[in-house]
Amino acid sequence: MRSCGILMPIFSLPSKYGIGTLGKEAFRFIDFLNKAGQSYWQILPLNPTNYGDSPYQSFSSFAGNPYFIDIELLIEENLITKELADSFSFGEDPEIIDYNLLYENRLKLLKLAFANFKANNSYISFCEKNAFWLDDYALFMALKKAHNDISWTEWENELRLHETNAINKASRQYETEIEFYKFIQFKFDEQWKKLKAYAQKKNVSIIGDIPIYVALDSADVWANPKQFLLDKDLQPTVVAGCPPDAFSEDGQLWGNPIYDWEYMKKDGFSWWKRYFGNALKRYDMVRIDHFRGFESYYAIPYTEKTAINGKWVKGPNIALFDSLTEEFGKNLPIIAEDLGYLTPAVKKMLKATAFPGMKVLQFAFDPSLSSDYLPHNFNRNSVVYIGTHDNDTILGWLTSASSEEIEIAKNYINLQPNENFSWAMIKLALMSVADTCILMMPDILSLDSKARINTPSTLGGNWQWRMKGECLNHWLAEIIYKNTEIYGRLPS
Repeated sequence: MRSCGILMPIFSLPSKYGIGTLGKEAFRFIDFLNKAGQSYWQILPLNPTNYGDSPYQSFSSFAGNPYFIDIELLIEENLITKELADSFSFGEDPEIIDYNLLYENRLKLLKLAFANFKANNSYISFCEKNAFWLDDYALFMALKKAHNDISWTEWENELRLHETNAINKASRQYETEIEFYKFIQFKFDEQWKKLKAYAQKKNVSIIGDIPIYVALDSADVWANPKQFLLDKDLQPTVVAGCPPDAFSEDGQLWGNPIYDWEYMKKDGFSWWKRYFGNALKRYDMVRIDHFRGFESYYAIPYTEKTAINGKWVKGPNIALFDSLTEEFGKNLPIIAEDLGYLTPAVKKMLKATAFPGMKVLQFAFDPSLSSDYLPHNFNRNSVVYIGTHDNDTILGWLTSASSEEIEIAKNYINLQPNENFSWAMIKLALMSVADTCILMMPDILSLDSKARINTPSTLGGNWQWRMKGECLNHWLAEIIYKNTEIYGRLPS
């Protein structure tokens, strides 16, 4: 069935407290999607951000980002006062997130809310149901604070090695701090569930996003070292990345530890079942980043400074998804991020899973005119995007793409004089045969590169774009609705 949705990060929603949250603006965005005839809201990972503020580098693959906890809802619960909340600075620019101020002030404010919180049955039940990850995460974060935020790989041996006596002692010593981090996760979960229930009521399904890899400095690796390729000192033997290509002569050195897939297979993929199971509870559909890494992954020796000397190694392939199917049933709600160069083996794996892959129009207009991303080459079982969070906006692309690419694009879409290029591309995506179309909110608003969400392989200046509140209006919702209707993508 043909459908349509919008990709809009939570952090990009309007808010008077510095960053988008799970509060009234998120509910208003769901109302907007409903009025605009959209079936999906695609978001980026909800996990706590690590160094660089990227949602793809997190302290936990299970936890929620404390920055997304809505301050106004805490005020309504009388956990803090409006005067207290307003006394903290979270930045003055309504279109830019100031992560330095959030880092300095957000947890301080949440700690004051925690001081007024009384544990109840809902909190106790949440802690019990999520103990399989929550206990390790809360202790991990308490220990990071006690160690001035240095990586766990630099902690003293008994804590670094997760020795039972040391863990028990630390659990007692930092009991209050541990409870604070559990409180944060309880509030995140409580607010998220209300938002998701509202989306369901408005017939909007939420597409979540889970990274294939986890960060080295995370509770995931610290508490589950056997699941990763680490040496006897718990340092990675190899790390993840991408080989050199036309865009980067040194390749991309991501630095994430790589899974010990042989151990995971013997273990029945238990970690992945917990990881994916948590995602299924949180989202209606899941986009898995870097899907090709399940067939073959690029492994770089840990000591390397670039990705040049890495090599391709076979991954678990279909065995992982067979195991997940046994656990969660057939027709797993997965979108495979299958971008980049795909070998026949990767294509075979994707076909075997029957997951829809991704088509990105910004990649379509190379001079050969043979790209798989040209709409006339699409298959129905796919999700079409103009660009993703890693691409420039389409107006930004006009300033960075080659003149030949731009000319091909204009000819392909038969661009008319004075026609808005963003909306011409939106219509091209909508009219394609792909079953699902996901539009980027900055493209709908015809914004330039200032609204770009992320530039890969760069540090700083990313994940900062915020939308002004007045951008969501009935006029824009009606335009989106009419175009969605014309191309047969309204909800049935």
